[in-house]
Amino acid sequence: MKKFKEYSGLNLSEVNKEMLEYWNEKDMFQKSIEIREGKPTFVFYEGPPSANGMPGIHHVMARTIKDVFCRFKTMQGFQVQRKAGWDTHGLPVELGVEKMLGITKEDIGKTISVDEYNKACRTEVMKYTKEWEDLTEKMGYWVDMNDPYITYDNRYIETVWWLLKQLYNKGLLYKGYTIQPYSPAAGTGLSTHELNQPGCYRDVKDTTVVAQFKVKEKENTYFLAWTTTPWTLPSNTALAVGPNIEYVLVKTQNPYSKEEVNLILAESLLGSVMGKNEYEVLKKYKGSELAGIEYEQLIPWVNPGENAFRVIVGDFVTTEDGTGIVHIAPTFGADDDRVAKQNDIAPLILIDKEGHRRPMVDLTGKFYKIEDLDDDFVKNNVNVELYKEFAGRFVKNDYDAELTEEDTTLDVDLAVMLKMQGLAFKIERYTHNYPHCWRTDKPVLYYPLDSWFVKTTACREEMMELNNTINWKPASTGTGRFGKWLENLQDWNLSRSRYWGTPLPIWRTEDGAEEICIGSVEELMNEIEKSVKAGFMAENPFKNFKVGDYSAENYDPKNIDLHRPYVDDIVLVSPSGKAMNRELDLIDVWFDSGAMPFAQLHYPFESPLNPPQGDLPDDVSFEDKKKVFNRADAANYGLLKEKASNRRKNPTEAESFLWENLKGKALGGYKFRREHIIGNYIVDFVCLSKLLVIEVDGGYHDEENQMELDEIRTNYLEKQGFRVLRFTNEQVLFDIENTLKRIEEELSNSPVEDKEGLKVPHAGDLGGYFPADFISEGVDQTRGWFFTLHAISAMVRGSVAFKNVISNGLVLDKTGAKMSKRLGNAVDPFTTIEEYGSDPLRWYMMTNASPWDNLKFDIEGVEEVRRKFFGTLYNTYSFFALYANVDNFRNEDAEIPIENRPEIDRWVISLLNTLVKDVAAYYEDYEPTKAGRAISDFVGENLSNWYVRLNRKRYWGGDYNEDKISAYQTLYTCLVTVSKLMAPIAPFYADRLYQDLTGEASVHLADFPTFDEKLIDKNLEECMQLAQQTSSMILALRRKAELKVRQPLLKAVVPAPDEKTYEQINYIAELIKAEVNIKELEVISADSDMEGLVKKVKPNFRTLGKKYGKQMKEIAAAMPNMTKQQIAELEKKGEYTLNLPSGDVHLTAEDVEIFTEDMPGWLVANEGILTVALDIEVSEELEREGIARELVNRIQNIRKSSGFEIVDKIIVKIEQNDEINAAVEEHSEYITSQVLANSIELVAKLDDATELDFEDYVVKISVEKQ
Repeated sequence: MKKFKEYSGLNLSEVNKEMLEYWNEKDMFQKSIEIREGKPTFVFYEGPPSANGMPGIHHVMARTIKDVFCRFKTMQGFQVQRKAGWDTHGLPVELGVEKMLGITKEDIGKTISVDEYNKACRTEVMKYTKEWEDLTEKMGYWVDMNDPYITYDNRYIETVWWLLKQLYNKGLLYKGYTIQPYSPAAGTGLSTHELNQPGCYRDVKDTTVVAQFKVKEKENTYFLAWTTTPWTLPSNTALAVGPNIEYVLVKTQNPYSKEEVNLILAESLLGSVMGKNEYEVLKKYKGSELAGIEYEQLIPWVNPGENAFRVIVGDFVTTEDGTGIVHIAPTFGADDDRVAKQNDIAPLILIDKEGHRRPMVDLTGKFYKIEDLDDDFVKNNVNVELYKEFAGRFVKNDYDAELTEEDTTLDVDLAVMLKMQGLAFKIERYTHNYPHCWRTDKPVLYYPLDSWFVKTTACREEMMELNNTINWKPASTGTGRFGKWLENLQDWNLSRSRYWGTPLPIWRTEDGAEEICIGSVEELMNEIEKSVKAGFMAENPFKNFKVGDYSAENYDPKNIDLHRPYVDDIVLVSPSGKAMNRELDLIDVWFDSGAMPFAQLHYPFESPLNPPQGDLPDDVSFEDKKKVFNRADAANYGLLKEKASNRRKNPTEAESFLWENLKGKALGGYKFRREHIIGNYIVDFVCLSKLLVIEVDGGYHDEENQMELDEIRTNYLEKQGFRVLRFTNEQVLFDIENTLKRIEEELSNSPVEDKEGLKVPHAGDLGGYFPADFISEGVDQTRGWFFTLHAISAMVRGSVAFKNVISNGLVLDKTGAKMSKRLGNAVDPFTTIEEYGSDPLRWYMMTNASPWDNLKFDIEGVEEVRRKFFGTLYNTYSFFALYANVDNFRNEDAEIPIENRPEIDRWVISLLNTLVKDVAAYYEDYEPTKAGRAISDFVGENLSNWYVRLNRKRYWGGDYNEDKISAYQTLYTCLVTVSKLMAPIAPFYADRLYQDLTGEASVHLADFPTFDEKLIDKNLEECMQLAQQTSSMILALRRKAELKVRQPLLKAVVPAPDEKTYEQINYIAELIKAEVNIKELEVISADSDMEGLVKKVKPNFRTLGKKYGKQMKEIAAAMPNMTKQQIAELEKKGEYTLNLPSGDVHLTAEDVEIFTEDMPGWLVANEGILTVALDIEVSEELEREGIARELVNRIQNIRKSSGFEIVDKIIVKIEQNDEINAAVEEHSEYITSQVLANSIELVAKLDDATELDFEDYVVKISVEKQ
């Protein structure tokens, strides 16, 4: 039976399927985690995708990056848990459901109940779960899909509520009525990080107006103000000028009405505003002089009351564009609102039917209809005749489903109205950058909203400091895009006016005087009980919920549901006895995803029991107790704090007695703490500065089971760097002197420097699941998930959420265009994997460009990877398996010491160890592209194209001797090592290759290779590199002369640039001769004379021109005269100073091109410091040898096509031909030995023969198996 499996061809798609079946059968992913139990952990967070859309090719890219480093770290010996997650709330889901149901947000609660709508969202959000799971499996991304965290799960929401309460308790959650980005199309406010998602700001062309605001009591005198949003002009209540800007009063004509007018505007903008209009400057003002001047309402539809329509100053006013005067609409701009409040300017406010104060535009993006306004307000404040023509109009056509780009916009109609009234000085189309909703793609408004905010600005400095500790790939994202974002951080608008999401857990009295933030289901239950007693609720809807039962059944929506509308029906009671209703907002869905480090574990609620002194319930078995005590850092910190507090209040007699001798630095001046939390445990006493723990044990610690638990506890503490002293109650109470003496000795003899400031791990560290060692997502998450992770962790924990992060680029089509189903340039990941297999796709994505660069995806690149890398590796393995099986090679045989192996073997082993060293460093530095390329280069250029090709004869025949065994062992080692190195990127074929070679279960259970520095021979590597370079240059000259490699040539000459190179080329001369088929390789020193071999120098005008423009003519004239010695120095040192009359010129290697002209009968090549001359004259003797070699090649091809085994002997007959007879006769022995022939015979005529074309003649050959 063959030891090494042989194949008829490489089908990576089939390898994919076969390995998946094997992995699933053996539960290999879980096994890879289990075998690392007890090992150091590597923490990875999976950013939750949403399953309401199909996965695309870009998801393969993002998930490959994640998988690469999780697999690498697993092979390094870390335990790497990978929990999948689903992002299930928010706008994308709701908009999809609205479209599916054919409704709008306005219909929810009217034509469909909130409950029915949310049930539809719950179903629809998981619509493509199967497709996501299918792609995840097929692409080889190992992540736990069986137990994912789901953001709509009540347990997840409970943790989110807990986090919000932490912020609330720290004063970081507040309510404010401010101008915020608002999406009428989505019906909700947006946070600044949502507005800064890639592609949200776009260039749009809008109608703009320079409007004339008439100065009160001044005939024909107007302020000029420019706006890109004419729809805001009806809400104008002030004009702002810059206090130090120079303004002018000019006389001119309105270009439309031709009426003579006096206009006020910034002096520096006269030219751009007036254009060709003639004008006369009448007066000049400082902006501060204009403050307080009143003007008439431009569009008098609604009377805002007093304190409106006057000029104010604002430091935000500039003269970069416009008129230098800014129209202020306080309800539609943050700056406008701020400066209006500072100057006591009234906003223009309407009152609706419910008595609510509203801006002129409603939440759908249209001017309020008159019938929707309060009757008294309309009667007293609205000019119905003027307003009715525009009432109900959408301010942007995008908000009206019945309007198109061809329809006239409200802006145009308002501009025309002002023009007809003589109040528009200039109307024009203008292109500007305008924000759009990240999900609806429609324009946003800046709108007054009653919102809850996270006060992120209070933690800005800490976030920036923490960010400096994160390893960003690329680094520029951390310092640039992310860092700059933090520098300009604004408070986080948390509120969302939607239905499907995490409800804001804040209940308030109607007057807002009293409120409560709920942080758990238990707390909510308790508050409901109070409400029931107060008579605000009939019963507790959570009465069947069991506190402390964290099962899925207990948290099932059939039992409790923390979503709307159920939580909206809950009324709580305030301390003063008033009813409190929930604030109706949901929270930003980005808070959901940013909470995952905590919520995926249901922190701080779920944790193993943690009785520090072994007081587990009686029904808990001893084996379960051991599991509890072994799970370090997974306990509930909040519960531990409460328990520690209780223990301080109720110490044992021995503990109390010892504390009297330790507290207040009584012992040696060292500070002790009592009942202190370390990891899962509460220790009796600890001196943090000396990392010394003291435990006082009662009698039950003598029991066998308890002693084992104590040992587990001690082992954990020692792993954290602590030393543990144990005393019995009796030792403390009856021998306190020796007890204190023993403690003092331990303190004084401690090797630990004072570490009182040390941050000791505790259960709050989320059981070793926080922070993440590594995360990765697309660049669009920089101000999304990356930010929310960072912000929540910084504010709640004062810690980073992740230590290393890759921000991967976009996947574009091959032309660099964005992929789109509509454009037909999107690539289906399922069909791509089916055709090519996952490995070539993953390898292509990882090696084509760095992950953080945009990838121009070309399917031809995948095919090239499959052919070049995987095809080469497969062929190398097939070659090994074929001959290893023939020779019955066993890798279990005694290994031949490396030092006893031939030079070529030692070279490839050296190179292999260098490769292991480099690849491990690349993976460690989160550089998968460098790792993959290094592996590809090794396999293609060194292992296959050099080592195997040069060593074929060692495998083909002869005895099974030490040399052949060495060749097998060397190639085997290389292949096994490569399978391990490539496993993180190409898990399928790597596992197949590893199993075929070793017979072991899986490469993913193996350890990552380590290098042996003693086996790395840099000089040997340099020698072989020279051999490869020299051979490559000679082969290039052969191609230039159209001379096949099988045609022997007489000689090549290499002038060595230095002594070291001279020795190195001589050292590997025989190898080069064999590789390029020459009889002699002569190495001469660089200063030796070889007739006709003359080096010359040409200037590189591109580089030199930039540095020495004026001297270029002189440089160009001097270079041809450079001596051999000068050129040699330039080659050797890489630089040379040319002394010219006009001044010295410092030349570098890139400034020149060194070349050697061909000589008669010779071709010459230059590459870097190396020059090669090749004698291309072919004598008759050489020609005969070349024919013999060509015959060998042709006969071998006939053997292969005839299906002969490699050990089969043959008989060769060749029809006589004057062109080849002499070659066959002279080299018959060589031919027979090469083709495994028992005989070769020239015959007069062959009837049944293979005809072979030999350029100018035909050769007939018969090959038969003997």
